[in-house]
Amino acid sequence: MMYDLIIVGAGCAGCSAAMTARQRNMHVLVIYSGEGGLEKAKRVDNYPGLPKASGAEIIRVLREQAQDMGAEMKRQLVQKVMPMGEGFMVLAGNEVYEAKAVLLALGVARVNPLPGEEELLGAGISYCATCDGMFYRDKQMLVVAGGTEAVEEANYLSELGKVRYFLEKPHTVDGLAEGIEVVREKPKSLHQDGQGIRLETDKGTYRADGAFILRPAVAMTQLMPEVASEKGIILVDKDLMTNVPGVFVAGDILGNPLQAAKAVGDGNHAALSAANYLRRQAAEAKENA
Repeated sequence: MMYDLIIVGAGCAGCSAAMTARQRNMHVLVIYSGEGGLEKAKRVDNYPGLPKASGAEIIRVLREQAQDMGAEMKRQLVQKVMPMGEGFMVLAGNEVYEAKAVLLALGVARVNPLPGEEELLGAGISYCATCDGMFYRDKQMLVVAGGTEAVEEANYLSELGKVRYFLEKPHTVDGLAEGIEVVREKPKSLHQDGQGIRLETDKGTYRADGAFILRPAVAMTQLMPEVASEKGIILVDKDLMTNVPGVFVAGDILGNPLQAAKAVGDGNHAALSAANYLRRQAAEAKENA
């Protein structure tokens, strides 16, 4: 199925963009991987129309409104956005989606890959347990977990082989399956070790057949390396489009001020720009037909 627009992120910017896109009669898919920063706020006093609401309440209302307007939503980790001819392919979880345009509303999540991580991706290191877990049946696996979202995937891997679980950031591990060994040491670097992977921590060395890096976000250098950025901020033109035609950006990833109201405005702006872009593309295609 070809979507008009895929939005990565379901915070204020992503939801606002989805609503505007639906008003422009666009077929919209919103993909998000977890709870954003605003959802942790116990009280927000300066969001128009919802005084004294919690961040979680604001996000809940926005997501419900976007869905009521016809936006489709899926909770999956987007691992890759790939330009493909006149459109894009988006790898999320173990599924692939297609769109004519993409809007990145990733928030302020900053992902700093471990030394050796990106170089070994696909050569013993994976970001997707359901995609690559079967390659490690009856083998040893390391999981570097960035949050509670990793627990379910680690449990799946434990059904296939032996799993050691490392907490890259503190989080609850109450839901981990029996048999998963939790190692409370800080991951420092990854290396190729013969036919397997070696993980160095602040206290020791661990070896396995493969390693899974399970974070709630993916670094932009991995997600879409073609997009130009500077000091973690994506560079855009006046229409909030990146250097890659058809890829738009909204929200906190554009930089300060990091405010929910600004993110909503960005989402509206970026979605309108995406709609205009698709209209021009369709007109050019008709002229060239």
